[in-house]
Amino acid sequence: MAESVLDSAPDDAPLTLLYRDAHLVAIDKPAKLLVHRSEIDRHETRFAVQMLRDQIGQKVWPAHRLDRGTSGVLLFALKPELAAALGRQFAAGAVAKRYLAVVRGHPPESGSIDHPLSRQRDDYEFQGARSSREAQPALTHFRRLATVELPVAIPPYPQSRYALLELTPVTGRKHQIRRHLKHLAHPIIGDSTYGKGQHNRYFAEVLNCSRLLLACTALRLQHPITQENLQLKAAPSGEFADLLKKFGWTAP
Repeated sequence: MAESVLDSAPDDAPLTLLYRDAHLVAIDKPAKLLVHRSEIDRHETRFAVQMLRDQIGQKVWPAHRLDRGTSGVLLFALKPELAAALGRQFAAGAVAKRYLAVVRGHPPESGSIDHPLSRQRDDYEFQGARSSREAQPALTHFRRLATVELPVAIPPYPQSRYALLELTPVTGRKHQIRRHLKHLAHPIIGDSTYGKGQHNRYFAEVLNCSRLLLACTALRLQHPITQENLQLKAAPSGEFADLLKKFGWTAP
């Protein structure tokens, strides 16, 4: 496996390929890289779809999505019908997903967040689907892997607590993990939408970590052609990996 690109990789840095055959290709998506062209980020010129197409010389279709700030395993198909088949696996909950996140506070050692979420329009949907107030079932399991307490006063607390979580979302709602952890009152560090600005600034200015600390580290699914079980993995890299070292944490 090739070395992953860093969070601030130059524009011409190649994407890290985690898996490739005649039907599928998986990459380790860097944080801050869009998957698709976005209505919100019209000024951006770099997209995973285009970069991967140029890199391997073939058209690709994403089988699922990762938020711009989220890094890790991103799977593509080399034909649209295969992407649709994979999409059905994701929709049916047949794909096992594992994420790592650094959050504020010390959550319980393990638990489940069973909290319905309203539908939100995807950033790459220009004029089509709309957000809806109707809540959809959403379930995320979590396990606490490590904790740290720093002698840093961020109001209203005299010290700051953080934790490393392993998360396994069962459903796939937009921003599900980020919204669920906000609901649990343990938002992800670096999350400008659902997180806490003071903690985000501390990590950026003092700990040199300015990214969303959420990474998809593993996918397990059935190959749509060969029917074999695929296990795709990507360890945290760049600023995420550096932070784990600073805290003395080991990712599984």
